[in-house]
Amino acid sequence: MRTITTTDELASYCTEAAKHPYITVDTEFLRERTYYSKLCLVQLAMPGTDDSNAVLVDPLVNDMSMEPLYDLFRDTSVVKVFHAARQDLEIFFVDAEVFPEPLFDTQVAAMVCGFGEQVGYETLVRKIAKAGVDKTSRFTDWSRRPLTDAQKTYALADVTHLRQVYEYLAAKLEQSNRDKWVEEELEVLTNPDTYVTAPRDAWKRVKTRTNSARFLAIVRELAAFREAYAQERNIPRNRVFKDDAMVELASNKPKNHEELGRARLLLRDARKGEIADGILKAVAKGVSCPSGDLPQPDRSREKLQVNPALADLLRVLLKAKTESAGVAAKLIASAADLDAIAGGVRDVQAMSGWRKDVFGDDAVALCDGKIALTAVGNDVKVVRV
Repeated sequence: MRTITTTDELASYCTEAAKHPYITVDTEFLRERTYYSKLCLVQLAMPGTDDSNAVLVDPLVNDMSMEPLYDLFRDTSVVKVFHAARQDLEIFFVDAEVFPEPLFDTQVAAMVCGFGEQVGYETLVRKIAKAGVDKTSRFTDWSRRPLTDAQKTYALADVTHLRQVYEYLAAKLEQSNRDKWVEEELEVLTNPDTYVTAPRDAWKRVKTRTNSARFLAIVRELAAFREAYAQERNIPRNRVFKDDAMVELASNKPKNHEELGRARLLLRDARKGEIADGILKAVAKGVSCPSGDLPQPDRSREKLQVNPALADLLRVLLKAKTESAGVAAKLIASAADLDAIAGGVRDVQAMSGWRKDVFGDDAVALCDGKIALTAVGNDVKVVRV
């Protein structure tokens, strides 16, 4: 098992890889103690049937530059193949603002080829490559050196079996003419906005039980402070304070350190110093927020007049259409989306792109009374009215 530890070695390998139609890529990283992922290992494999052209790249070696790999990522003549690429792409985007192009994600491809929602790598390897994957080294500290032989074997398997998985799925996509389905899904993965959390928008990920605009204003300021603090110091958000503590603070609105000290859910380190001062300033800012700047919760679906019978028919239609297309129903529309469609909403994911072709158009036709459903044996069929 070859491990690359110098920039020159990496450059030589990437030059050779650029002669091939594709290369498989995976990473190992740590994120438990940092805001941004710490890249610990990169695995690469050129087309082949053994491990001879697969390598491990050690980015933790002093003076190692990843630029040769990033140049390969920019080479549009070579497809870069990942499985469940989102976290890998975030690392490369944060480090060098680069996305592999063109990109192929076997999890996304498997989704549109009938393997279900968010299918795991082990499942694909078992079903397509007819091999097993040893995951005993899955939860390990990849920053420690030296790596064990077990770790290296585990890491390489994530790119060697991936070659056969990719070739199978790429052929299947070509046969089914669903390449554009994959392209649509990958647009999200290669959009910089996917990996950038603006502190001002961080509150939108916090779950609360109230839609009070004033309460949400305090949550917004607390979340913005936490996000900025965590980003600047490269520490996890929860090391600053957790979501449940944020909700408690927004409810109690402490005005000084004494009141802040009564918070039940606040971490000890957050009761003093910079974090405590930041919390009090954020609460005060939320409390005094001008009415014109208060967050406006989305209440667009609260007053929907949903016909339960129509919603049930949409569920039957969705099941029939997705079984016919060989994709998971949850990939097309959630239960809430179906209720929204039944209530007249059209601004949902199921009404755009490939989902619209598979289900959305017929869903609207069903709501408009232009199609009906009938049972033919064990199948549900669409009948034009």
